[in-house]
Amino acid sequence: MNILVTGGAGFIGSHTALSLLNRGFKPIILDNFSNSEPSVLTRMKKIAKHDFSFVEDDINDVDLLEWTMVEHNINCVFYFAALKAAGESGCIPLKYYKNSVSGTITLLEAMQKYNLFKFVFSSSATVYGEPQYLPIDESHPIAPTNPYEQTKAIVKQILSDHCQANPEFFACALRYFNPAGAHVSGLLGEKPMGVPNNLMPYVVQTAAGIRQKVNIFGNDYNTADGTGVRDYIHISDLVDGHVAALESLGTKPDFHAINLGTGKGYSVLELISAFSSINGTEIDYEISNRRPGDIASSYANPPLANTLLNWKAKFGLDDMVKDAWKWQQSNI
Repeated sequence: MNILVTGGAGFIGSHTALSLLNRGFKPIILDNFSNSEPSVLTRMKKIAKHDFSFVEDDINDVDLLEWTMVEHNINCVFYFAALKAAGESGCIPLKYYKNSVSGTITLLEAMQKYNLFKFVFSSSATVYGEPQYLPIDESHPIAPTNPYEQTKAIVKQILSDHCQANPEFFACALRYFNPAGAHVSGLLGEKPMGVPNNLMPYVVQTAAGIRQKVNIFGNDYNTADGTGVRDYIHISDLVDGHVAALESLGTKPDFHAINLGTGKGYSVLELISAFSSINGTEIDYEISNRRPGDIASSYANPPLANTLLNWKAKFGLDDMVKDAWKWQQSNI
């Protein structure tokens, strides 16, 4: 099966493309390097010891997108080509809506034109907003609080409506909790452009001396140690969820929204402590004021993924901090 992986040079896209390649699928990567580097492709080839096709393009370029679908005989699309900084989205909302919402519509229109019926979408558990209960299952109300989260909610509705209007179409929106870690080889990992938005790469860069310290935003939440609690999921488990979605549900046309998380939450201080203990590296940190929009706790209730995808997270926090540090050490 030939799978178009948009945003396939990014953190999650590259790991997923590599997993697809190793499982006998044929990924065709499309990326414009807005949040990644060409060296990622070299690293992927080194790990896989196989070649793959790459198209440098933006998903809103209709002509090149359609050419890619025809030229590479695409059967399925995996969508990772989204901007992902929640704070930034409030400053440049039109860019986020154009990239994620217009980009998705462009893809779906091209797929419809060439009779393609399988679509796996990179969504986020942030669409749930402030949790009304924990752990969070797929029945939890959607309550996005910024343009980034709104784009995920809007695309969910678009996919649901598209599947209803086209009974032969399959779409799955996978709602990630907090991806972390790196490929076990140490050759592929998360390398944000500029200042990291996520905790793990910030901790890793602090350990490497790139950052002076980790800013912990708030220690007065209603949690065990006062710092925010999140459900961290190893990147390898996350990509397994994508392949499982295609293999388990790809022959059953319909729309599905599924959480991908471990079901266990760790606080900021617990993650820092685990990193220090496992890797023997002290992390300097400083307590700052809470950030607007941050919540105390968020972690998944994952049984739907267990049932529908026959998927369950295999790796724990110790694996994530170990693999993330191994990646950073090979890229200092």
